[in-house]
Amino acid sequence: MSTYSPFLEVDRLSAAWDGLPVLRAVSFSIDPGEFVVLLGPNGSGKTTLLRCLAGLEKPTSGTIRLGGEDVTSLPTHRRGIGLMFQDPALFPHRTVYENIAYAPLLQRRTRSEVETEVDGLVSLLHLEGFEDRRPDQLSGGERQRVALARTLAARPRLVLLDEPFASIDVELKAELHAEFRQALRTRGTAAIHVTHDREEGLFLGDRVGLLFDGSLEVVGSPADVFEHPRSARAARFLGYNVLDGPSGPVAVRAEDLEIGGSIGGGPSAVVAAVGTLGRETLVILRTELGERLELRTVDPPDGFRPGAPVTVRWQRSVPLPREEASGASPGR
Repeated sequence: MSTYSPFLEVDRLSAAWDGLPVLRAVSFSIDPGEFVVLLGPNGSGKTTLLRCLAGLEKPTSGTIRLGGEDVTSLPTHRRGIGLMFQDPALFPHRTVYENIAYAPLLQRRTRSEVETEVDGLVSLLHLEGFEDRRPDQLSGGERQRVALARTLAARPRLVLLDEPFASIDVELKAELHAEFRQALRTRGTAAIHVTHDREEGLFLGDRVGLLFDGSLEVVGSPADVFEHPRSARAARFLGYNVLDGPSGPVAVRAEDLEIGGSIGGGPSAVVAAVGTLGRETLVILRTELGERLELRTVDPPDGFRPGAPVTVRWQRSVPLPREEASGASPGR
């Protein structure tokens, strides 16, 4: 008989605001030290889920077990969960060192233990030389590093990250993604990260879940979730075009959509807009039914211009359940 028990187990968790469902029987589990990303559009229930896990919102039904303990009704301060938001919310009149040291001091650790904790996190998150600075003397990325260090200094059993990179400059995001992931892995701390940025989620997660309208559609490896969308809405969110193929609806990547001919049963369309994305050209198309399609290519045909009539085709696609398809616009 297996003795496996997940570190965190969420079982049929539901929540509502003013009687309107926000979460609908959400179930998933994570292992010790695992980094799970929950992806979904704005309004899908991601933040509400984190607030229920942290004890800031009361679910209408379902259970939350952490380390084998039912924490569904426990107050926030007894759950051992750290929560980080988009706004780092640092103490403005405390230095970086004092911000990180706050939780260890509150936990009445010895001065030596506090110094060891803070020094280790300063080194782990590359904050050397910033110890005496105040938050208003830091960049956005530096403030988020301090916020994570302060969160980890409390030694939480689980860290919840609510879109912490949403306001960070694009050129800094990839570096912060790697630093946050490495810091959590080094500490062996399990984490749940929620975001609407699919590239961020697929890059960060050991596993990825898709949350739509309060329902968790799938949880799996980033490669499996991306390469095998289970529904039209999942395909659209992941950046696919959803089209009618010879045997039913299919998901087609923007880079696999082509112009010309009728292979694949593609529809007629009109070029709506053309622009460059570095070495790629992005072409927005509108079908006769007004459906929006995206095509990406490094070798655009001559004569691509707004208003030009074209026919689309594709060689590779992912079949979708017929009952899930509802239109042919790509996910945005």
